[in-house]
Amino acid sequence: MHRRIRAALASALVLGLAGGALAAPAVADSPAVADCPAAADHPAAPTGRGPDAAALRAALAGLPDQDATAALIRVGGNGSWRGSAGVRKLGTDSRALDHARFRAGSTTKVVTAALVLQLAAEGRVDLNASVETYLPGLLPTAFTQPVTVRQLLYFTSGIQPGTSFGDTVEQEFPHRFETLTPEEVVASGLAKGPAFDPGTRQQYNNIDYTVLGMLIEKVTGDSYEHQAAVRIFQPLGMRDTSFPRSGDPRIHGPHNRGYQLMGGKLVDVTEWNMSDRWAAGDMISTTRDLERFLVALFRGKVVPQPQLRLMFTVPDIPGASRSAGLERLEVNGRVVWAKTGSRPGYHTVIAATCDLSRTLVYSVNSTDAKGNGGNKTVQRFGIPAFNR
Repeated sequence: MHRRIRAALASALVLGLAGGALAAPAVADSPAVADCPAAADHPAAPTGRGPDAAALRAALAGLPDQDATAALIRVGGNGSWRGSAGVRKLGTDSRALDHARFRAGSTTKVVTAALVLQLAAEGRVDLNASVETYLPGLLPTAFTQPVTVRQLLYFTSGIQPGTSFGDTVEQEFPHRFETLTPEEVVASGLAKGPAFDPGTRQQYNNIDYTVLGMLIEKVTGDSYEHQAAVRIFQPLGMRDTSFPRSGDPRIHGPHNRGYQLMGGKLVDVTEWNMSDRWAAGDMISTTRDLERFLVALFRGKVVPQPQLRLMFTVPDIPGASRSAGLERLEVNGRVVWAKTGSRPGYHTVIAATCDLSRTLVYSVNSTDAKGNGGNKTVQRFGIPAFNR
């Protein structure tokens, strides 16, 4: 097998814009929110007001600075705005490339969710079936209740995070060229036993979507990467989106360098083997490509109805805010569906109102993308896009 493995929007963004059947509790499949199933049928009505360009320009002013070395922003919907600032590489006068490729982090999960839902639409995956139906022997005996595919999509499986090279970027940095395969990560998480009964809580993690990547490969008999390419990237013209070859730490093609503040110094973290994140966070893309994907997805061009509804449905579980791949947030009176992605040196956001009256895609070379710097990045570059 190939390598693997709310609160209002202001506060939810700050924290993360940040993170069936067979005896599964019925609560896991009960929708609390399903308010965006018809983006394709109800195009945005013109409002005569475009995005707050002054606020967006202010966000870009002064780059590079202590929080970010570069930023690329695309705002669309009723009116559009594009902007970039910063440098391609510290210590040089080279302007940041507005077409740069970057590590898109956990926005990868939206692609993975879309692939699973496509397979469900084709009748090849039953979302209420146990994961064991497709990956027999995967779950150890400690899992006395079945985990369903739907629960993986909704982050309600109870599977615990797997092993890593550390809890902080500083701890992981010395191991950045080493490989932890997704299979190793999944096995180590499953060995801990369940954190809670499947379907009773929502806990954001990477491991659920790593297992979904394995499921995609088993069902299709093909690599996850190739399925993403032929089912999504190529049909949508996402020509600059791909996954690294196994263990490859580089970003191939034009890109802006990524930096992390460590020990009071900015350290170049551009080269990093992210293979353990795989179907949960290893995608490399551009703001143009992610905007294409976001708009097509909301218009029903990627996942058909009724499966698309699951991407705009939050399970009826206390505290839940995430759907299949996205998160429901509120900012300035608007419901926004979004996903963030953070890898060392790179912070990404894709977000839109369900009628596509406002869309946002950005990539920011945050100097603390995995920590509080990600929160600052969302406040600075994300919130202004939804000012009006």
